[in-house]
Amino acid sequence: MGGHLLALCLLAVFGLWSWQAAHARTQLRVGTFVGSAWGVPNSEGHAVIDKAIESFEAEHPDVDVTYVSGVRYEDYPEWLAEQILAGTEPDVFLVPDYDFEAYADMGAIRNLSDLTGRDQGFDEAGFYAAALEYGRRNGSLYALPVECAPTMMFVNKTLLAGEGIEMPREDWTWQDFYDICAKVTKDVDGDGVLDQFGMYDYDWQLAVTSNGGGLFNPSARASFFASPNVEQGVQFVMQLRKLQHGHEVTVREADQGKVAFRPFTFAQYRTYKPYPWRIKKFAGSEWDCVRLPAGPQGKNISPVNTLLLGMSSRTTETGLVWQLMKKISMDPEVQGAILEKSQGLPVRREVVLKAARAKWGWGSAGAESVDLEAISQIMDEAVCHPKFRDQRAVITMAENAIQEIYAGKRPLSMGLHKLQKEVNAYLQR
Repeated sequence: MGGHLLALCLLAVFGLWSWQAAHARTQLRVGTFVGSAWGVPNSEGHAVIDKAIESFEAEHPDVDVTYVSGVRYEDYPEWLAEQILAGTEPDVFLVPDYDFEAYADMGAIRNLSDLTGRDQGFDEAGFYAAALEYGRRNGSLYALPVECAPTMMFVNKTLLAGEGIEMPREDWTWQDFYDICAKVTKDVDGDGVLDQFGMYDYDWQLAVTSNGGGLFNPSARASFFASPNVEQGVQFVMQLRKLQHGHEVTVREADQGKVAFRPFTFAQYRTYKPYPWRIKKFAGSEWDCVRLPAGPQGKNISPVNTLLLGMSSRTTETGLVWQLMKKISMDPEVQGAILEKSQGLPVRREVVLKAARAKWGWGSAGAESVDLEAISQIMDEAVCHPKFRDQRAVITMAENAIQEIYAGKRPLSMGLHKLQKEVNAYLQR
């Protein structure tokens, strides 16, 4: 009798265990942050990720997707690095820009090429090429794009109108840019001091990009600072700066509407164009955007920054994580939410063009519709610069050297040759 009762108990326990095993819910964790990756205000927090999770869980009722709430963007790289070092990183996580190469090098994020290769539902052509390229390394895809932000030229329409100057055309050149800057740079109030300027924050890197130049080879083992494209770009910025007679234009002067041109990312354009930011930031000036001016060796192209999503190489739920990644990067509803809840641009072309056809705007009082079709065309020709582990250090070296060239402490051509030699030695150390 006792043995029979024991057997029944064991059978009941085994049955309960079997039922629990059969009905166990899979847990996936996402690494994300509060705030904006683009350095602009964002009150929506996790809205886009929340929408993706809601849709994904509806399609996968046995899966729970969670994340740690409240990690600020500025704290996120350190938080994620600690998680990876401890082996407790999320199954899928947003990848900080400058950490992408390091995580790929150390094997923290999974090479996705085998997944994309056998997944017929993965539509690579639907992405903007530069955004997708951002997550590629040595020809292999390691991360999917989530949202992006091309750089464009902000134009002070009010200032130009006051000077009798029309908006630049989309195919404008460095010469057009220089001529307008020369015309508008002046002493308006007659006190002998310049108080209206052509440009603020247009730098040599933007000039090199639109002059057909690159700073590094694909492997980032050699630099091209001594190339004609780079020298022309630096020289052009020197000519623009010379118009200002040694005055360093400040952000305050730009915000007061005293500057004709200012490069902005799409995220900044979105944030500061509509009411009430337009009034607060730009003292009543009306601004619009155009492509960057083309150099003699280049085109009207823009660099683009992209927020990436990577899969942990240690996740045990590869298939489900891949489906979640596609949900975030490819789903039209989730990508469409970026226009409503974030400041970046969706990485899916059709999502942007659909919004363009609907004359999409921000919906707040005083807001204007945005020419997303024109911005989509900018993205079709945008470029993704090579990324590598020491990029920030190298760009700082270059910036310091070029500031010395601006100040006359280094001759232009010799200074760039010396810089190239120093950078190459650093990269090949």
